[in-house]
Amino acid sequence: MATVENFIAGLNKALEWEYAAAVQYVQHAAVITGPEYDAISKELVVHANEELAHAITVAEAISDLGGIPSIEVEKRDIAKDAVTMLEQDLAGEEHAVRMYKGLIRIAEELQEYGIRRILEDILIQEEEHRRDLLSSLGR
Repeated sequence: MATVENFIAGLNKALEWEYAAAVQYVQHAAVITGPEYDAISKELVVHANEELAHAITVAEAISDLGGIPSIEVEKRDIAKDAVTMLEQDLAGEEHAVRMYKGLIRIAEELQEYGIRRILEDILIQEEEHRRDLLSSLGR
């Protein structure tokens, strides 16, 4: 049985992952090299900005539910080679997709339809990020 407290905790975990994704994307965009990565480097900056926007949206939802948004940051990954960086980013997006699907189910159960809709919008962008990364990895 979902509770508002558990939902807030899950949203705070999502917030921590959003912070981490923004930081990781900024770092990867800055250090990824090679002419074959010019386009994805620019796209990583777009992803970083979208992840920060997700963080703001999730923080507002937490506050609307009576919670305190986290300031903690989840694990970030760095690497020296471009393919590993993109694999790390892809893993993060796959995690985000799973996480938001779970949070959407909880929002539905709690009849938090407005927050569900917000989370669905974030999920759509996370799925787009995943597709961008898969494409850049030639998959």
